[in-house]
Amino acid sequence: MLMKIAKDRIRKGMFIESVACPSREFARRRFLLNSDRDMAAILTSSATDVSINLRLGVDPDGRKVAAVKPASSSLPPKDMRTRAARGVIKQSAKVLRTSLGDIVSGRPLDMAHLSEAADENAELWSDSTVIALEVTRLKSKDETTYVHSLAVSGLMTLLARSLQMDDETVRILGVAGMLHDIGKLLIPNEILNKPGHLTDRERVVIRNHPEAGYQLLKTHPEIPQVVLDVCRLHHEVLDGSGYPLGLKQKDLSAPVQLSAVCDVFEALTSVRPYKRPWTVSQALDWMFARPHHFDRKMVIRLGSVLSDEPIG
Repeated sequence: MLMKIAKDRIRKGMFIESVACPSREFARRRFLLNSDRDMAAILTSSATDVSINLRLGVDPDGRKVAAVKPASSSLPPKDMRTRAARGVIKQSAKVLRTSLGDIVSGRPLDMAHLSEAADENAELWSDSTVIALEVTRLKSKDETTYVHSLAVSGLMTLLARSLQMDDETVRILGVAGMLHDIGKLLIPNEILNKPGHLTDRERVVIRNHPEAGYQLLKTHPEIPQVVLDVCRLHHEVLDGSGYPLGLKQKDLSAPVQLSAVCDVFEALTSVRPYKRPWTVSQALDWMFARPHHFDRKMVIRLGSVLSDEPIG
């Protein structure tokens, strides 16, 4: 559970997720606050707010909400954490399947329920990034769209928080990641899960999913505009060679550019019917080598986020 507090409320024993420094002079994140030096650095920084993780440290009143895990040696065994991660993902995928099914069928969307699932998914990725990445890498054909969306949602919240976007934006981007591929539910399975090369006609059907998803989501007035933008534009790239609108960098918002980075990274590192998964390094190197497609600062930041997580 994450909580945003004023910096003058920090105390030793808190687990710091991020420090909102406009000048970026304190860049350290995801650590147990236990030194006077770090306390003083935060208090004298340009930050006004600090995000803390109540599961991993004390709250503002000094209470231990959960056991503190200061180092990888004190983490539960990896197999236990993996089982717990699978449980969270399974439950979140169930909620997502229901929510997307409601939208496709024209039923009302329970936005509160979906937002809660996105928050729980974000917590999992914040607490166990590497394990969440491993668990979501393998997907059966009938759950590919759902688990991919959960993974993209988790990556988007991690990257947005690392880029020091405000908490409300981070939450909305978590929901955007959950809904970004809803258009794929309108594609016949024999095309969506085809193991071989697509025909020209099948490729057109696949490339229509962002627009189809956008048209579906815009019938729900409770869905924020940024969620609609991410759904429609997550396959756009900086040089204008993406789809469906062929927009260039100046017309692509930061959330949209962020979604493109996370979506492609997750696709590259996952098992698909037509390819083997790439390693994290291979995917990041490939994306970094394409500045005409992806914001390099975001690619670097994503690599930094993924390297922070200890493996127990």
